[in-house]
Amino acid sequence: MARILVVEDDEGVRLLVTRALRLEGHQVATAEDGEYALEALVAANGAFDLILSDIRMPAMTGIELAHAASSQWPELKILLMTGYAEQREAADDLARIILGVVDKPFTVAEIRRAVGAALSRIDSVDLSAPIEIRRYG
Repeated sequence: MARILVVEDDEGVRLLVTRALRLEGHQVATAEDGEYALEALVAANGAFDLILSDIRMPAMTGIELAHAASSQWPELKILLMTGYAEQREAADDLARIILGVVDKPFTVAEIRRAVGAALSRIDSVDLSAPIEIRRYG
């Protein structure tokens, strides 16, 4: 399975996503902020299959993390999460960097489906499902 870095400042969401992905067989590392995530990336020399990051975080946002990570590891897959419409719009400028944006709140099944789609780079997602994954590129 995949090696995933989950970056989320809300401990409850971070634990939920981590458990859901580990039950799918993924190896999951976590960070509570973009700065810690960047440190983890540097320590691992970018050896992750996917970054799943919240956009809104206190010290370094998911958008800033996406820019920093993609500049050092351009092949690294990045999927963002947000519960704020204005931040979703801010992520539109990242079309060449990220795979998409997952809207919060989501269920365990929805986040698993989004991660699976990101890892396999599925170009079409079941649009009848309640989760929205905006595909780029």
